[in-house]
Amino acid sequence: AFGVVADIQFADAEDGHDFGGCRRRYYRHSLRLLREAVRAWAGESPPIDFVLQLGDSIDGQNVRRGEAESALRQVLEVLGQLSVPVHHAWGNHELYNFSRARLAHTGLYSRPAGGSDGPPDRECHAYHCSPAPRLRLVVLDTYDVSTLGRDPDSPRYQVSLRVLREKNPNDDLNSPEGLKEPHFVAFNGGFSQAQLDWFDEVLKFSDENQEKVIVAAHVPIHPCASNGVCLAWNYEAALSVIHAHRCVVLVLAGHLHDGAYCLDTHGVHHLTLEGVIETPPDSNAFGTVHVYEDRMVLKGRGRIPDRVMHF
Repeated sequence: AFGVVADIQFADAEDGHDFGGCRRRYYRHSLRLLREAVRAWAGESPPIDFVLQLGDSIDGQNVRRGEAESALRQVLEVLGQLSVPVHHAWGNHELYNFSRARLAHTGLYSRPAGGSDGPPDRECHAYHCSPAPRLRLVVLDTYDVSTLGRDPDSPRYQVSLRVLREKNPNDDLNSPEGLKEPHFVAFNGGFSQAQLDWFDEVLKFSDENQEKVIVAAHVPIHPCASNGVCLAWNYEAALSVIHAHRCVVLVLAGHLHDGAYCLDTHGVHHLTLEGVIETPPDSNAFGTVHVYEDRMVLKGRGRIPDRVMHF
């Protein structure tokens, strides 16, 4: 069993709204809701084995307020009360606050110290581990190709900007207005070929060893588990890797605060979690996934509905 939570986006700030100005965001309350989640996970029976934090743990406004380090410290202190490992995906809001190089030296860097568990690029926050026999967790980096968190003078930034500009002519690169492919916006990102090749090798190993694989990422990689905008740039390439293998049973994502779900044509479940940041203080948004031989059962809290996913 493992806990799941997405889009905490904590800031020590008054309530605000999304970029459209119409959806309420509860910046300060999100930390209290996280504390409630940690208490609930600590009391689970049978006990959970790990927690997945699916990205956007703190809000982008922290950097403007000079509070990025303190906000992250507060979130990590709450999660640190757990007696089990916490696996972190990196989201756009982490990259608004910190460079990739800095994130690699924070508590959000959960890639193990060994070199064989992730791609050769140590700043790529993708890795895999086996939390239980015949079960593998793969955390993907959906901002491996991105303009976020990189030095504008770096080759990786220039390549990412070129990819984005080819698809998005808008002055505001965060605007999907008028785009044929509206997911090509700056608050999304994509996968390098190196990461995709590594991912393919991991899944090949899991096929050969008859493992079930759970994939975690911040940005959804299936259009039916998305609103069409919150979607990885080259999601088709990631899906092609997944569908070339038998082992993947579930893809978990955040980013889209409304949440979404689909079962794709290859029998893979895609579950996008509702975000804590837009959850009223009298509710919550987290869950516990219980993994069995033939199914997974999500026990949701607050905005997140229960779900049984067979494989």
